[in-house]
Amino acid sequence: MIEKLTAVLPDLAPWRSSRDFRLLWVQGLVTYLGSVMALIALPLQIKELTGSPLAVGAMGAVELVPLVVFGLYGGALADAVDRRKVIVLTEVGLGLLAVVLLLNALLPHPMLWPLYVVAAGVAALAGLQRPALDSLLARIVPHEQLAAAAALNALRWQAGAIGGPALAGLVVAYAGNVPAYATTVVCFFASVLMCRRLSPVPPVEHAAKPSLRGIAEGARYAWSRPVLLGTYAVDLAAMFFAFPNTIFPFLADELDADWSLGLMYSAGAVGSLLLSLTSGWVSRTRRHGLLVVFGAAGWGLAMAAAGWTSNVWLVLACLGLAGAGDMLSGLGRSTIWNQTIPDRLRGRLAGIEVLSYSVGPQLGQVRAGAMAGWTGARPAIWSGGLACVAAVGLLAAALPKLISYDARTDEDARRRAGEGTATTPDREDAGAGR
Repeated sequence: MIEKLTAVLPDLAPWRSSRDFRLLWVQGLVTYLGSVMALIALPLQIKELTGSPLAVGAMGAVELVPLVVFGLYGGALADAVDRRKVIVLTEVGLGLLAVVLLLNALLPHPMLWPLYVVAAGVAALAGLQRPALDSLLARIVPHEQLAAAAALNALRWQAGAIGGPALAGLVVAYAGNVPAYATTVVCFFASVLMCRRLSPVPPVEHAAKPSLRGIAEGARYAWSRPVLLGTYAVDLAAMFFAFPNTIFPFLADELDADWSLGLMYSAGAVGSLLLSLTSGWVSRTRRHGLLVVFGAAGWGLAMAAAGWTSNVWLVLACLGLAGAGDMLSGLGRSTIWNQTIPDRLRGRLAGIEVLSYSVGPQLGQVRAGAMAGWTGARPAIWSGGLACVAAVGLLAAALPKLISYDARTDEDARRRAGEGTATTPDREDAGAGR
């Protein structure tokens, strides 16, 4: 019985073997707990100032261009400089933007335009930072532990995503935006201190300087790999059609359940957590493309059901199922990326990855907000879910190599396994990352 239980529990090997992985895990949890306060307070503040679903959804449009431009540049930058420096400096910038939100909230009459400016700034800094973060994993974790590391990172995200939104909803509802933004400032300050303790992660030898030519090289590599292309396309389609988070305040209004807003934001994380807590089997899975497709289709079906039902408890249950589907797809994507991409291109490909899983939600916010203003929140959600399922099915048919991907036979995965990926030695002394 104990052996069966151990087989499905998360694999803790990356936590035991890598000091930097442990440090990043804790830092990411602190950052998420702080940033989720702002992520919920910001759309609510725009809703209070305008009362318009379109104005809330416009956040996605404001964030789109900075995310695309700086995400691609951030990928090239991550291949050319010490990735730790990129992470530290962008974390400082995100903390300063949190200070701007706090100061604006303290005004007798908070202004609307700084909220959009900060949203654009956060998108730009996140675009710069995420390729460095995402490309770091394969440098600090052995190749055979990458799937387990992805599951542990997912578990960390869920721990924050469950408690964070529920807590943030209560804080904003009963204490206002100021305490929420103040919490964000404190968490980013703590995160910067932890990031400074990471070991240096210098670029590979003879790394090229960031350039359009280098970005184009990464794009050509991705385009030449149908498996990678499939992971990007499936995730982009799923998020564009079925990412309704920004209209949750209006869905809560339609269901006459304002108390449920924080639970709506955290329900998906509950489903993700339940999947991650039984993710031990992921380390033994080799058909990760199937995880990508079935997880994304499950996300869309659950979102369609969430929009169709008028019972708030069923809505929350469906959002939980959607989160489980999204996590299943995410584990497949992350593992494929880390198993197949060469280190010299990892930053630039991480920049493309940022676009695949970030641009989709931004466009999805615009789509959901515009449609909710026309049809109401519920039709905007269920129609998007059905469109997601259809799009994933078409992409799976068009890219059969994604479905047939097998880590044991894929040439890129076997090549990376032969090379080894954890090239930065782990340092257990406390001052190693200073």
